[in-house]
Amino acid sequence: MKVRLLATFALIAVALGSGGVRAATATTTFNVRITITAACDISTTAPTDVNFGTQPSTATNVDNQGALNVNCTPSAPYTIALDNGQNGTDANSRKMSSGSALVPYQLYRNATRTAADVWGSTTGAGGNVLAGSGTGTVQTLPVYGRVPSTNFAAGSYADVITATITY
Repeated sequence: MKVRLLATFALIAVALGSGGVRAATATTTFNVRITITAACDISTTAPTDVNFGTQPSTATNVDNQGALNVNCTPSAPYTIALDNGQNGTDANSRKMSSGSALVPYQLYRNATRTAADVWGSTTGAGGNVLAGSGTGTVQTLPVYGRVPSTNFAAGSYADVITATITY
Protein backbone atom coordinates (compact mmCIF):
# COMPACT_ATOMS: atom_id res chain seq x y z
CA MET A 1 0.00 0.00 0.00
CA LYS A 2 2.88 2.31 0.78
CA VAL A 3 4.28 1.74 -2.68
CA ARG A 4 0.94 2.48 -4.17
CA LEU A 5 0.56 5.64 -2.15
CA LEU A 6 4.04 6.80 -3.06
CA ALA A 7 3.36 6.16 -6.75
CA THR A 8 0.15 8.20 -6.58
CA PHE A 9 1.94 11.10 -4.88
CA ALA A 10 4.69 10.92 -7.50
CA LEU A 11 2.15 11.10 -10.31
CA ILE A 12 0.40 14.04 -8.69
CA ALA A 13 3.74 15.84 -8.20
CA VAL A 14 4.73 15.32 -11.82
CA ALA A 15 1.33 16.54 -13.03
CA LEU A 16 1.49 19.64 -10.86
CA GLY A 17 5.11 20.33 -11.68
CA SER A 18 4.74 20.05 -15.46
CA GLY A 19 2.18 22.87 -15.58
CA GLY A 20 4.88 25.29 -14.50
CA VAL A 21 7.37 24.40 -17.30
CA ARG A 22 7.22 26.86 -20.16
CA ALA A 23 8.75 26.68 -23.62
CA ALA A 24 11.41 29.28 -24.38
CA THR A 25 11.36 31.34 -27.63
CA ALA A 26 13.73 33.61 -29.48
CA THR A 27 13.19 35.73 -32.61
CA THR A 28 15.27 37.24 -35.36
CA THR A 29 14.61 39.18 -38.56
CA PHE A 30 15.92 38.87 -42.09
CA ASN A 31 15.54 40.84 -45.33
CA VAL A 32 13.89 39.73 -48.53
CA ARG A 33 15.30 41.57 -51.57
CA ILE A 34 15.13 41.79 -55.35
CA THR A 35 16.67 44.25 -57.78
CA ILE A 36 14.61 44.79 -60.92
CA THR A 37 16.28 46.32 -63.93
CA ALA A 38 14.44 48.12 -66.70
CA ALA A 39 13.86 46.17 -69.89
CA CYS A 40 12.30 47.02 -73.23
CA ASP A 41 11.46 44.83 -76.17
CA ILE A 42 10.69 46.14 -79.65
CA SER A 43 10.99 42.93 -81.66
CA THR A 44 8.85 40.19 -80.08
CA THR A 45 5.60 41.55 -81.50
CA ALA A 46 6.24 42.33 -85.17
CA PRO A 47 5.72 45.87 -86.45
CA THR A 48 3.05 46.72 -88.98
CA ASP A 49 4.51 48.02 -92.25
CA VAL A 50 3.68 51.45 -93.62
CA ASN A 51 2.08 50.37 -96.89
CA PHE A 52 0.94 53.12 -99.25
CA GLY A 53 -0.74 50.59 -101.53
CA THR A 54 -1.22 51.06 -105.27
CA GLN A 55 -1.55 54.69 -106.37
CA PRO A 56 -1.90 56.50 -109.72
CA SER A 57 1.07 58.66 -110.77
CA THR A 58 -1.07 61.78 -110.23
CA ALA A 59 -1.66 61.30 -106.48
CA THR A 60 -0.38 63.77 -103.89
CA ASN A 61 -0.05 63.54 -100.13
CA VAL A 62 -0.70 59.81 -99.97
CA ASP A 63 -1.00 58.97 -96.26
CA ASN A 64 -0.96 55.68 -94.43
CA GLN A 65 0.35 54.33 -91.16
CA GLY A 66 2.04 51.34 -89.63
CA ALA A 67 2.92 50.60 -86.03
CA LEU A 68 5.73 49.60 -83.72
CA ASN A 69 4.98 47.39 -80.71
CA VAL A 70 7.05 47.91 -77.58
CA ASN A 71 6.91 46.31 -74.16
CA CYS A 72 8.86 48.08 -71.43
CA THR A 73 9.10 47.80 -67.67
CA PRO A 74 6.37 49.87 -65.97
CA SER A 75 7.43 53.53 -65.67
CA ALA A 76 10.71 52.91 -67.54
CA PRO A 77 11.43 55.90 -69.81
CA TYR A 78 12.41 55.11 -73.39
CA THR A 79 13.06 56.77 -76.73
CA ILE A 80 12.59 55.26 -80.17
CA ALA A 81 14.68 56.43 -83.11
CA LEU A 82 14.10 55.69 -86.79
CA ASP A 83 17.06 55.67 -89.15
CA ASN A 84 17.23 57.29 -92.60
CA GLY A 85 16.40 54.09 -94.46
CA GLN A 86 18.53 52.60 -97.23
CA ASN A 87 18.38 55.61 -99.54
CA GLY A 88 18.19 58.69 -97.32
CA THR A 89 21.03 60.86 -96.11
CA ASP A 90 19.00 62.17 -93.17
CA ALA A 91 15.48 61.86 -91.74
CA ASN A 92 14.24 64.55 -94.16
CA SER A 93 15.42 62.77 -97.30
CA ARG A 94 14.03 59.23 -97.03
CA LYS A 95 13.35 57.55 -100.37
CA MET A 96 11.86 54.27 -101.57
CA SER A 97 13.68 52.70 -104.50
CA SER A 98 12.83 50.67 -107.56
CA GLY A 99 16.17 49.99 -109.19
CA SER A 100 17.76 53.41 -109.57
CA ALA A 101 14.41 55.28 -109.43
CA LEU A 102 13.60 56.93 -106.07
CA VAL A 103 10.32 58.17 -104.55
CA PRO A 104 10.57 60.50 -101.53
CA TYR A 105 8.47 59.81 -98.44
CA GLN A 106 8.40 60.80 -94.80
CA LEU A 107 7.64 59.17 -91.44
CA TYR A 108 6.08 61.09 -88.56
CA ARG A 109 5.47 60.75 -84.83
CA ASN A 110 2.05 62.43 -85.03
CA ALA A 111 -0.93 62.21 -87.35
CA THR A 112 -0.66 65.95 -88.13
CA ARG A 113 2.41 65.13 -90.26
CA THR A 114 4.05 68.54 -89.90
CA ALA A 115 7.78 69.26 -90.25
CA ALA A 116 7.99 69.31 -86.44
CA ASP A 117 6.57 65.75 -86.36
CA VAL A 118 9.28 64.12 -88.52
CA TRP A 119 10.48 60.96 -86.78
CA GLY A 120 14.22 60.55 -86.88
CA SER A 121 17.17 59.61 -84.70
CA THR A 122 18.31 62.93 -83.22
CA THR A 123 18.35 62.98 -79.41
CA GLY A 124 18.68 65.87 -76.98
CA ALA A 125 17.53 69.45 -77.53
CA GLY A 126 15.69 69.72 -80.82
CA GLY A 127 15.59 65.93 -81.11
CA ASN A 128 13.11 64.08 -83.26
CA VAL A 129 12.89 60.70 -81.51
CA LEU A 130 9.67 59.44 -79.91
CA ALA A 131 9.74 59.45 -76.10
CA GLY A 132 7.51 57.35 -73.89
CA SER A 133 7.22 55.44 -70.65
CA GLY A 134 6.68 51.71 -70.20
CA THR A 135 3.45 50.20 -68.94
CA GLY A 136 4.52 46.58 -68.51
CA THR A 137 2.32 45.55 -71.44
CA VAL A 138 2.68 45.85 -75.21
CA GLN A 139 2.13 49.42 -76.40
CA THR A 140 1.23 49.93 -80.06
CA LEU A 141 2.83 53.12 -81.36
CA PRO A 142 1.61 54.44 -84.72
CA VAL A 143 4.12 55.35 -87.42
CA TYR A 144 2.51 57.89 -89.75
CA GLY A 145 3.76 58.05 -93.32
CA ARG A 146 3.28 60.33 -96.30
CA VAL A 147 4.34 60.25 -99.94
CA PRO A 148 4.05 63.89 -101.10
CA SER A 149 3.87 63.01 -104.80
CA THR A 150 3.65 59.86 -106.91
CA ASN A 151 4.72 61.61 -110.12
CA PHE A 152 7.48 59.07 -110.82
CA ALA A 153 8.06 56.15 -113.17
CA ALA A 154 5.66 53.22 -112.72
CA GLY A 155 7.10 50.46 -110.54
CA SER A 156 7.12 48.89 -107.10
CA TYR A 157 9.15 50.96 -104.64
CA ALA A 158 10.38 49.96 -101.19
CA ASP A 159 12.70 50.96 -98.37
CA VAL A 160 13.73 49.43 -95.03
CA ILE A 161 13.74 51.44 -91.81
CA THR A 162 15.50 50.36 -88.62
CA ALA A 163 13.82 51.32 -85.33
CA THR A 164 16.04 51.49 -82.23
CA ILE A 165 14.71 51.70 -78.68
CA THR A 166 16.90 53.18 -75.94
CA TYR A 167 15.92 52.77 -72.30
